[in-house]
Amino acid sequence: MNSIKGGLINVSNRLPVQIRKHAGGVRLFRSSGGLATALNAAWQEQPGIWIGWPGMAQDPQIQPLLRKASRGRPYTLQAVSLTDDEVAKFYAGFANEIIWPLFHDMPTRCNFDPAYWEVYQRVNHKFAQAVQETAKAEDFVWIHDYHLMLVAENLRQAGCRSRLGFFLHIPFPAPDMFEKLPWREAILEALLRFDLLGFQTDRDRGNFEDCLRKLLPDIVVEDAGVPGQHVVRHGALRSLAGTFPISIDFDEFANHALRPEIGESVKSIRKDLNDRFLLLGVDRMDYTKGIPERLKALRIVLERFPELRRRITLVQVVVPSREEIPNYKELRHEVELLVSQINGEFTQPGWVPIHYMHRSLSREDLIAYYRAADVALITPLKDGMNLVAKEFCAAQVDERGVLILSEFAGAGPELRHGATLVNPNDTPAVATAIREACIMPLEEKQRRIRVLREIVRGHNVQRWARSFMQAAADIPQPPADQETKVEESTPSRTTPGVALVASGPRRGMSFPPAYGEPGTRALTWLARGGD
Repeated sequence: MNSIKGGLINVSNRLPVQIRKHAGGVRLFRSSGGLATALNAAWQEQPGIWIGWPGMAQDPQIQPLLRKASRGRPYTLQAVSLTDDEVAKFYAGFANEIIWPLFHDMPTRCNFDPAYWEVYQRVNHKFAQAVQETAKAEDFVWIHDYHLMLVAENLRQAGCRSRLGFFLHIPFPAPDMFEKLPWREAILEALLRFDLLGFQTDRDRGNFEDCLRKLLPDIVVEDAGVPGQHVVRHGALRSLAGTFPISIDFDEFANHALRPEIGESVKSIRKDLNDRFLLLGVDRMDYTKGIPERLKALRIVLERFPELRRRITLVQVVVPSREEIPNYKELRHEVELLVSQINGEFTQPGWVPIHYMHRSLSREDLIAYYRAADVALITPLKDGMNLVAKEFCAAQVDERGVLILSEFAGAGPELRHGATLVNPNDTPAVATAIREACIMPLEEKQRRIRVLREIVRGHNVQRWARSFMQAAADIPQPPADQETKVEESTPSRTTPGVALVASGPRRGMSFPPAYGEPGTRALTWLARGGD
């Protein structure tokens, strides 16, 4: 990543490492999230700092561990401390009981608790404080995802002159969905304080622009002269909204898949399955991933095409996620009940149709399964991108796998020329796609997967990061005489209930008392270290 004169300050809800209590102490763990994996792969040269939550409440051992984790990286790690109540109401509450289901077109799963909104504002202010203490005018501040949509608002109110970018890793909903959000105008206005707004697909960017037109007056959207990019004007505010589909480090995945030890694991997997046709699903335990619908489609396959019994096996890997949230507990029960029912109905001596794993896999095991699979079933009901689809393509070094992909995944438009696109809600059609993949001639499989691999190789994560950073570099730095004026005194930790009011119309942007525990100013630049 380059083209920025200053440093890069990357801000996400979580750091690329997690610190958790373990055996009476605390330990450092690598983050397995898609965001952390993608940015680690892309962030190779630009010096900077990564700001985020370390995974646990304040502890004197956090900074030494982050100092160690920073060694050998191009960036240092800086922690934002959150209380247990903030984690519950900001992360599990507002982010994952409101924004996550709403932005995935599932409003009936939303819990519009106003207490969540209050804490969401407070935590965004905390993140902005951490940035403000570090950022210089020439730096570029890159904010990530739906957890931190208010950070630019806070930074501009504090007089920050750095260029501010935001990338949304999940879908953005259409107006008829977004308008259900009680704080809709406040969030749109806060997003417009970013200089650059990035979305996964043209559809997401278009939905955002449609929401602006419907909910805010005097919005002007103009062609920026670059495909997939528009200039959005609202009064004196000017933002660039663009489509920047995220990807993976293709070469790293492909080279890893070629290692001899991976080849041996592939042989072992296929031997254990008696060389049956291997269908593979890899998902977080999330209701957006379409796991129950996929299992129902497999049941239809086994009912309608009895010749495939004993010939196919689904390996379904489900990584535990957000297990403290009731919806996720219910989903796990539903998935495991379906697995039990289907296996109970169709299992024969020497053959079980579904091998179910509710756990994380090591990177080596995951790549081995990608390479061993005959078909990848990537069928989310809605997804921002879904990097599993791209990882599967990169790991298919033997070039014989088939990708069955939901048309509602962000990867769908990119991979449509080689993948079999399906509507995951149409389970009979998914069943037919599975059968066709099983009988597809080898030459057709090879042609399709080669197309997919070339697409992912050409549009890798490094290209994604470069394109976003170049767009940011082309944006003029906000001039000093246009800094946002704060009409009320900035709230302190001892000033309860004071509202920040920016010049111009604002809606619903009051800040609750107590911005956090003492010590926010103690956040420091950390020495470089390694994992």
